[in-house]
Amino acid sequence: MDPSERRDPEAAGTGRLILQEFESARGMLAGLAYRLLGSWHDAEDVLQDAYVRWSAADRTDVAEPRRYLTRVVTRLSIDVLRTRQARRESYTGEWLPEPVSADALELDDLSMALLHLMERLTPPQRAVYVLRTAFTLPYDEIAQILDRTPDDCRQLHHRAAQALDQDRARFEPSTEEQRQLLLDFVAAARDGDLGRLEAMLKDSVTSWTDGGGVRRAARKPVVGRTKVAQFFTHIYGRPILTVEPLALATGPALEVHLNGTRHVLTLDVAAGQIAGIRVVASPAKLSVLGDQRRS
Repeated sequence: MDPSERRDPEAAGTGRLILQEFESARGMLAGLAYRLLGSWHDAEDVLQDAYVRWSAADRTDVAEPRRYLTRVVTRLSIDVLRTRQARRESYTGEWLPEPVSADALELDDLSMALLHLMERLTPPQRAVYVLRTAFTLPYDEIAQILDRTPDDCRQLHHRAAQALDQDRARFEPSTEEQRQLLLDFVAAARDGDLGRLEAMLKDSVTSWTDGGGVRRAARKPVVGRTKVAQFFTHIYGRPILTVEPLALATGPALEVHLNGTRHVLTLDVAAGQIAGIRVVASPAKLSVLGDQRRS
């Protein structure tokens, strides 16, 4: 037994209860923070801060720990989003969400595309959208979490849905179809088969690349079937290229190893064609996957 437990068994028991209550909600809280932030690093920081606050809180009036922790994590995440907006102005090139292993987080309802699209929302809009759509909380409860009125929260959700729905794919392919399309896309680009590659792409296809200012990357989105096809045949049309399928929390992906570097590739699919391509090459963001594999 720990000496402190012998000295104050009541305090030790309280400490264990505090930890147990937090750990029982950790999976839900991690999913909430990642949805709100699109960054596993930031989500982990928020969870650590939330635990510190939970440990120091007066729990005499806390009837439901999960509800209390949901409020804390949401408010901390909004603070991070607001701070990050200022940092984003100096970010080199495109900013994409961090890929997270499906082993670390189970989020069947979330795609990399939706995470990326949510970057266009204000922090309060994003919070309301996530709490309402992913967690189906009533507007009265969301209003208490955000310290707003229910009508205000309804308006925020309406605006968020309008901003997102116009660009969301209406029909998602199966997991196996996505995996095969990823492999076919890379194979066609590696073979330099422009005709086969263009047949996979929608006219308005867009590609985003996030190198974090460290890896070579297109600083602006590449738009259009011909430009995107040429872009990827130039990148992948080399002999030293290997791929490894990945199961991310947001769906299927490929880890591509090329000339001593690596990146993670995900696709948006609409009506059987590729509508969006996201390439995360930032070493800082890919380190998350390495950490999760080792854990």
